[in-house]
Amino acid sequence: MVRWLVAGSNGMLGQDMVARLREAGHEVTAADRSELDITSAQQALDRTAGHDVVVNCAAWTAVDDAEEREGDAFTVNAVGPQMLARAAAAHGARLVQVSTDYVFDGAAQEPYAEDGAMGPRSAYGRTKAAGEWAVRAYAPDHVVVRTAWLYGQHGPCFPRTIARAAAQRGSLDVVADQVGQPTWTADLADLVVRLVEAGVPSGTYHGTSSGSASWHAFAQAVVASAGMDPEIVRPTTSEAFVRPAPRPAFSVLGHDALRAAGVDPIGDWAARWELAAPHVLGS
Repeated sequence: MVRWLVAGSNGMLGQDMVARLREAGHEVTAADRSELDITSAQQALDRTAGHDVVVNCAAWTAVDDAEEREGDAFTVNAVGPQMLARAAAAHGARLVQVSTDYVFDGAAQEPYAEDGAMGPRSAYGRTKAAGEWAVRAYAPDHVVVRTAWLYGQHGPCFPRTIARAAAQRGSLDVVADQVGQPTWTADLADLVVRLVEAGVPSGTYHGTSSGSASWHAFAQAVVASAGMDPEIVRPTTSEAFVRPAPRPAFSVLGHDALRAAGVDPIGDWAARWELAAPHVLGS
């Protein structure tokens, strides 16, 4: 039996990761921050012992706060993966590092390839890119899985925020000039399991839904699932919602590496949202 360790097990993705592994009959150790500080070399070494696969779901995800606290974000997003990578290598375990579309510049017009040049424009993106480099450098047996636009049942996320705001206000303005791939954490957890079970080569893979949508289109789908008229969601531009950290205008990731490894990508975002909506919105 494969023994798995999930770091960051109390997060939105971590909870779905643990649930998916248990459903698949794997032996899994769930470790939240109180049980595993990934920035501690000793804790990383101690906790990874006895495991075959380590999945790092722990991360600094406060994108805007990272602009003012890049050093703190770097500690979690780069130093932490380095500690896990060294520990996994020492114990002969495979390390799965969850990364992000923010490692790219967001200026493309076609899906980013797995081996495309990174060019992060935000502190968050820089720290996550550094985490990728650390994993590649210190863990020969690694799987970097980039994802984007995550939502799920076990934490704050875009669909919940939109549904609540639409019910309270009666109308919303949502940006229509940022395009990406809404991705359900349950689907990402399933993909991670399938990647490891398939024994894919070490490398970088993209764990996002297929297809693409703007935030505006996704918000309309959310509002419709909540039983409201999607037309109450009006399109607007990024300039109307300036944030401390720049958001990628184009966050569509390609899935060629998955197909080359014989692993099916996650299905179309709209179809997956229809299945996810009752779980995420609680309807």
